[in-house]
Amino acid sequence: MSRVLDTIVSLWDLATRVGNAFSWLSPAVARLTVGLVFFQSGWGKLHDLAKVTDYFTELGLPAPAFQAGLTSTTEFVCGSLLLLGLCTRLAAVPLTITMMVAIRTALWSQVDSLGSLFGLAEFLYITLLLWLGTAGAGPLSVDWLIERYREHRAPSAFFRSQPSNAIAH
Repeated sequence: MSRVLDTIVSLWDLATRVGNAFSWLSPAVARLTVGLVFFQSGWGKLHDLAKVTDYFTELGLPAPAFQAGLTSTTEFVCGSLLLLGLCTRLAAVPLTITMMVAIRTALWSQVDSLGSLFGLAEFLYITLLLWLGTAGAGPLSVDWLIERYREHRAPSAFFRSQPSNAIAH
């Protein structure tokens, strides 16, 4: 029995080492995939705002022209930010809201159970955006470079900003 457990532990350790070695891959692939989807979607919508406005009018959305411009710009700008890995956590918020609104307004009639909700591509985007929003962009991103710069610079900035504790006699 102990040989079986030793084998399981060895396999567990191997899987952990391999997973850790490739930990950079998951956020990069998620960010680039979702970023490209939104970048392309936003770009297409920006180049045909009249069609998007008409669709939003059919859905009964208030101020459809404003909503079309806002949605298109949000998808394009935030998708671009995700592609760069710049302000990833911030960019995930408006995209998540956009997908929630899309599900509620355009796709709600298709939802009759949790299974059908979870099966929507838009829900998958929400899931990936929530993960990126909480975990961050990963090491292949501008965010990571900014964080490394901030960490490198932080100690000297900390000491410069501290008031002097010296007591004058």
